[in-house]
Amino acid sequence: MISISKRAFVVLTFIFLSGIASAQGQKIEEGFDYRVLPVPQPVETKGKVEVIEFFWYGCPHCYDFEPELSAWVKRQPKDVVFRRVPVAFRDDFLPHSQLYYALEAMGKGDALNEKVMYAMHKENKRLLTEPEIADWVASQGVDRNTFLATYRSFAVVAKARAAKQLAETYRIDGVPTIVMQGKYVTSPSIAGTKARAIAVMDYLEEKIRKDKYK
Repeated sequence: MISISKRAFVVLTFIFLSGIASAQGQKIEEGFDYRVLPVPQPVETKGKVEVIEFFWYGCPHCYDFEPELSAWVKRQPKDVVFRRVPVAFRDDFLPHSQLYYALEAMGKGDALNEKVMYAMHKENKRLLTEPEIADWVASQGVDRNTFLATYRSFAVVAKARAAKQLAETYRIDGVPTIVMQGKYVTSPSIAGTKARAIAVMDYLEEKIRKDKYK
């Protein structure tokens, strides 16, 4: 009985792994795994692969996708330019966009972005009012007055509003959404899974290179 069970386990394991390999090897197709914008948008850096993640701090799907996306970004070569654009689908979400650009302006983005999301999704902090945001940032060892001056600055407010306009230009209707080279759009919801979305991003990256960054 033991030998039969072992044999059955081996067979089932082989079938399971074969299924995974088959799923990973599925052809990536336009219209199913990604879509092409009808009007491509200009990229900021020529001769590079431009990758934009449209996200919102308060989005649970963005928080869920963050580990896979961060790992993908870390393994990219120098010809890949990655940036995030915060999306405010409502005006009362604009403080989140200001928070993002204020932290970026202070050189604190890389250190605190994931902590902002953790605070919102695991500690139930909304971070929607200026006092609440300033209190939280100060709790992370950042000078409160310096942060508020940056948060209220014309440059940061202008960037937050420009990001909202950019999301509308790209017709972003959900997050997280990845746009590559100003025209290829994918996401875990479009591709079906987080792993599939990463595979699509790898595919599009190579396609953009083959097309000489067009």
